[in-house]
Amino acid sequence: MKATGIVRRIDDLGRVVIPKEIRRTQLIRVGDPLEIYVSGAGEVIFKKYSPIGELSDVASRYAEVLSRTTGAAVAVTDRDHVVAAAGSAKDTVDKPLTSAYTRAVERRRLYTADGADTALPLCEGTRTSASAIMPILSSGDLIGSVALTGGKPDSENVTLVKVAAAFLGRQLEE
Repeated sequence: MKATGIVRRIDDLGRVVIPKEIRRTQLIRVGDPLEIYVSGAGEVIFKKYSPIGELSDVASRYAEVLSRTTGAAVAVTDRDHVVAAAGSAKDTVDKPLTSAYTRAVERRRLYTADGADTALPLCEGTRTSASAIMPILSSGDLIGSVALTGGKPDSENVTLVKVAAAFLGRQLEE
């Protein structure tokens, strides 16, 4: 653990403000869920909670099946990182998403590329680009996305990406 040198007081309602610099560097947005841990040494630790991360085994299996079915690489993401991947996208797991990809997902609608030149780079430091992206919504909340890589996706593959996102979103509602 790394000390920041920042000290905050708890107010009379039990709240503490997480400084803007920390929220920015840790990619914590308004409304993001934080999980709270305590240690025997009196430490209280806040960790970003990734609902889709709870389904990483299911997401991995679904990505594998979807990749075999479509013949394209598949990535399942939370709002910040790739959680599961199959095909040539396997090297993207745990890598942060690019800002262009994140902006497309935050629009909360299907994104399809017209070709390789309009595919969106998936992760920092990789050449993997997404040609079809469907946000995963659960109870109206944006949880992550399912992405297909490769050239221009056909209508069947786009439908499969939509189904995958809907399935994963539904899994989180139960």
